[in-house]
Amino acid sequence: MTWVITGGAGYIGSHVVRAMRESGRTVVVLDDLSSGHREFVEPGVALVEGSIVDPVVVRKTLGAAAGLGGLDGVIHLAGFKYAGVSVQRPIHTFEQNVTGTAVLLEGMLEAGCKNMVFSSSAACFGTPDVDLVTEATPTNPESPYGQSKLFGEWLLRDLEVSDGLRHTSLRYFNVVGSGYPDLYDTSPHNLFPKVLAAVGAGETPIVFGTDYATPDGSCVRDYVHVQDIALAHVAAAARLETGQPLERVYNLGSGDGVSVLQIMDAVARVTGRPFTPEVRERRPGDPARIVASGELARRDLDWTMRHDLDDMVASAWSAWTASRA
Repeated sequence: MTWVITGGAGYIGSHVVRAMRESGRTVVVLDDLSSGHREFVEPGVALVEGSIVDPVVVRKTLGAAAGLGGLDGVIHLAGFKYAGVSVQRPIHTFEQNVTGTAVLLEGMLEAGCKNMVFSSSAACFGTPDVDLVTEATPTNPESPYGQSKLFGEWLLRDLEVSDGLRHTSLRYFNVVGSGYPDLYDTSPHNLFPKVLAAVGAGETPIVFGTDYATPDGSCVRDYVHVQDIALAHVAAAARLETGQPLERVYNLGSGDGVSVLQIMDAVARVTGRPFTPEVRERRPGDPARIVASGELARRDLDWTMRHDLDDMVASAWSAWTASRA
């Protein structure tokens, strides 16, 4: 069984690669290394360096996978993932996330491959006005990034009708932690790496707003461990391989959420470096709470929160400090 994993040299993608290999599958990685890292790809894993926007590269990658015993499907994680930056770079965002997905899908159909697991995002929802987001919650993306992910989902549904594509989209919320000591989040925009970098440098982490209508006044979000996310991809791929039914979309959510101040407390406790975070004014557009139900994914993908908050912090801190050793 061979799968192509786009974006497989990135933080989430590299975890998916290893989880797929541990399940006994062969993988081929396609990554342009714009945010991924060559060292995140294990020795022995085929890595094609290039962009999903390039049809020649896409055909080369799919051909390489087919030559390893047949192409079973594609797990598509590659893309431009910075929601805030996408507001300043909408054309680039749509080129990478919409055009790139279209080029990839065209290559798949040419190769006779009709199984895809798509990395989508909670950004499709925008700022929902419900306490618990479900797959039935209306989508209302508020950034080019969120729009591009929703367009990707729509394209998959259109190809289901026109070409018999079998697919599912996994909507992530806030992915944190590490499943392996040599893999870690390198995003300059995500909360965990920013907080860990501040603590590691002896600086004070920042909390934006403690006057929200939440139990401790700070924003509440869904934080899920990256290894749990990776295992959901394996389960989705397995169902596609065997022809089992799948929903078009699954939320990979915790059902309860964690506040920013709870994260700060956990970081101080787990790292053994106590601090009092600096509190600043709210940032425009930050909703008080976004938490999702993972019930559908639990039913079909064996989705469960196998790691608690301390596990998330401890694994992230261990990988972060190892990367600087």
